[in-house]
Amino acid sequence: MKRRDFITVLVGATTWASSGYAQERRHVIGFLMGLSDALPGTLPAFYQGLKETGFVEGKNISTEFRRADGDYHRLPSLATELVARNVSVIYAYDVPSAFAAKAATTTIPIVFAVGADPVKLGLVESLSRPNGNLTGVAILLGSLGPKQLELLRELLPNSNKVALLLNPSNPNAQIDTPEIQAAADALGERLEVVTASTESELETSFTTLVRQGVHALVVKPDPLFISQRERLVTLAAHHAIPAIYSHRVYVDLGGLISYGGTVLDAFRRVGTYTGRILKGEKPADLPVQQSIKFELVINLKTAKVLGLTVPQELLARADDVIE
Repeated sequence: MKRRDFITVLVGATTWASSGYAQERRHVIGFLMGLSDALPGTLPAFYQGLKETGFVEGKNISTEFRRADGDYHRLPSLATELVARNVSVIYAYDVPSAFAAKAATTTIPIVFAVGADPVKLGLVESLSRPNGNLTGVAILLGSLGPKQLELLRELLPNSNKVALLLNPSNPNAQIDTPEIQAAADALGERLEVVTASTESELETSFTTLVRQGVHALVVKPDPLFISQRERLVTLAAHHAIPAIYSHRVYVDLGGLISYGGTVLDAFRRVGTYTGRILKGEKPADLPVQQSIKFELVINLKTAKVLGLTVPQELLARADDVIE
């Protein structure tokens, strides 16, 4: 072989090796979610957390999305696809996704953002020492039901019958119901539980609410409800039912009131945990973080349409008032 040809072959081999190494060092994050799309701002917050730990989409990480579009029965097969893809980390966007991922693998790290207590759910052994291959952030939206009932009572002091809307297909559907029932009893409210696991069942659930003559509604956090948030707000307005939600996205669309965690900070922290795991830390050694920032948002225009007078004390406590 001539010297020039040898150098050409050597350079080509070196280039190939370098390219292969670069590809080898690009981590793939599997993104599993029960929704058809993420809540506004949550994906940028997640990527911001990754960036803070040195990982940038398209540079040294790439993301593969698997969405169930509200059909939780699809999640196990979607999780299996990500495992077969041998992703570096699975990011479980919600409770149903976390359960599907946990059932699919015991070796690939899983980072979650859930709106309920992950210990009560059985996702981890404890908050301080998760053990296993899961960790993440608990936004604890579901545990806010008693507080949400109190806020509704401030808006409707003469109420004596309130409803709780939940999705029975969600593993966290009943986990906080006893606490909500106890809070309703303490307030002298009769609590009616209505369920919906599909878009069509949402229509039926509101028909049931009207028939039962409930005065107000607590909407439990759920990926299906989030994906159908516009429909939920429209149904509540059509039937003139005051409703409280766990995310402000409902209130931005015309919902009456929300009280819940500030999810953007939580998703940023999920991103930093994902980055730390990509650098070699183990989920078992990373305590589950808890979101302790909550916000109260009130839509005064909607309150006026419903004929409600929002107490000044409640307005003063609100983090944001939409006029």
